[in-house]
Parts: sequence; C-alpha cells; structure tokens
Amino acid sequence: MAFTPAEFASVPLAGRSAAVVDVLRATTTVVAACAAGCRQVIPVADPASALARARAFGAEALVAGERNGEPIPGFDLGNSPLEYTAERVRGRTLILTTTNGTAAMLAAGAADAGAVAALTNVEAVARWALAQGRDFTILCSGEKGGFSLEDAVCAGLLVEGLAEAGAALDTSDAAVAARRVGEHYRSRLGRLLEDAAWARNLDRAGRRADIHVCLALSTSDEVPVFEAGAIVPGHRPVISGTRP
Repeated sequence: MAFTPAEFASVPLAGRSAAVVDVLRATTTVVAACAAGCRQVIPVADPASALARARAFGAEALVAGERNGEPIPGFDLGNSPLEYTAERVRGRTLILTTTNGTAAMLAAGAADAGAVAALTNVEAVARWALAQGRDFTILCSGEKGGFSLEDAVCAGLLVEGLAEAGAALDTSDAAVAARRVGEHYRSRLGRLLEDAAWARNLDRAGRRADIHVCLALSTSDEVPVFEAGAIVPGHRPVISGTRP
C-alpha cells in the first residue's frame, strides 16, 4: 500500500492487481460516471492535455475535472459526482484531469489489472480484487503529495473486505495501519466531515452535498477497470458464499 504519491515508486505493480483511491472526489466521480453509462474515462495529467485528447475524439468527448477543488473554466464538467448523470454522460468519452486523482490513476495503469475504488464501491472492489487471484496494491492519491485521511480509511476498508471474504493476507505495515483506521471509521464515516482536512475545505466551498455522496458506504456495485489506457465500466463480480 502507498499512502501518498511519493511512495508509488517503491510499491510493486508488475504482475499484480491494483486499486486507486481518491475519495474526495475523483474516484467517486469515476464510479458515478461509469454507473451512469459513460463509454470510458481517460485520465490525463493537465488541462491542456485534456483539451488535446478531446479534440481527437470530436463531439463524443466531454472534458472534465478540477484544479484545487474548482471547476476548470471552459470544461464541460467539474469533479462533482452529482454532475455525472446518465442524461449527461451516457455513451460519452470523458477526458478527466484533477489535482490528485488522475495522476494516481495513471500510475495504477502499470498494474496487470487495475480498478477504481471509492467508499461508494469499496465492497465491490474487494470482491473484484479477490477474483483477480493476484497480489494486490492500493494507491492512495492523497492531497497535493501528502497523506489523506479519507483515502486511508477507504484503503483500510478494502483490506478489511478482503479479510472478511476469506483472502489469505500477508499485509504490509501500511496495510495493517490502514485497516485499523478503516475499522475505526467504518461505523462513523460522517466524522470525516470534521476530521479530514479536504472534507473541511470542500465544506467551506459549499460542496457538502458532494461530501455526503462521497462518504456513503457501498452504494454502488460498479467497478471501473483499466483497459488500454482508459477506464471503462467494469464487471460486477460475485463470489459464491462470500461477502466482503
């Protein structure tokens, strides 16, 4: 497990499955977009790259994202999961760039199999990870290179979900720490509104509705997966006799 982007280079990805986490708000938004029927989400590093990629797709594409929590001027969509309705995104290619999340998504693409995880689909991603039959790495996007409490909670709940599903775990110290944090917050996710620094920032910016969506536990079975440089709506794996 990597709690911050600075750790990405030191965690193994080759031959593994991986999940990328950015609870507030990029991975929650990708889950919402895929559940709403978008064709694919293409993560890119910066706004200029997003506009260039969108031109290549033509009218099918929407440019989306944020910088420092704010919508990017001239873009079709911001980074609120509430924007990504079926009426807006069904069948569309979304070119997405965000302050933290899309960089982590690009890193996760190096794994043999990758998925997008949020609190909203954490149980489904645990089932997906178990179904892969590979060692598993979790990449937390963090906040501007630093630790993010809400991402650590989500990562810990992924570890806990694997354990509850019967996976044989040989966990790193970071994964153990995340699991304990996840256990603490599992029944009190609303506390993250006060405890997590970025949640407080979003709240001050008038985005409490987004926070409530992002802090809802396992409201979706959608598991967006990486495919040829894009993120596409994924399968909803069910393993008989298990419940993460």
